[in-house]
Amino acid sequence: MTSLYEADFYAWANQQAALLRSGKLSAADIAHIAEEIESIGKSEKRELVSRLTVLLLHLLKWQFQPGLRGNSWRYTIRVQRRDLARHLDDNPSLRGQLTAVLADAYGSAILLAAGETGLPEAIFPVECPWSYQQAADPDFWPESAN
Repeated sequence: MTSLYEADFYAWANQQAALLRSGKLSAADIAHIAEEIESIGKSEKRELVSRLTVLLLHLLKWQFQPGLRGNSWRYTIRVQRRDLARHLDDNPSLRGQLTAVLADAYGSAILLAAGETGLPEAIFPVECPWSYQQAADPDFWPESAN
């Protein structure tokens, strides 16, 4: 028999919220509720990695393709910086993971930068050349690599 959790997640979520609000904890699906809360936490971390990847990608392009700099890259960098700050304000405990997240995001940013620019992966530094604070700083713009 399929549980409501597996058959209709939306209905299950509303049912569980009603049970929790009414204090009927013994009737709530605690195991699945805990699983979903953990999933939300992982999703917040994935969003941080994703936004940071886009920021680092555009900083790499800015540095390694100075002749192609334009408003599109500039505004993508500015938007990602703004959204990252907002995301960290909403999830301050993620600040403690910035070193690991930066390394993870940078690995993806190199692959994307190589694909988008046509430059070899080996041209980009192996480790992120910027701290999170630099990358997120609205006044920071990497110099040309040439």
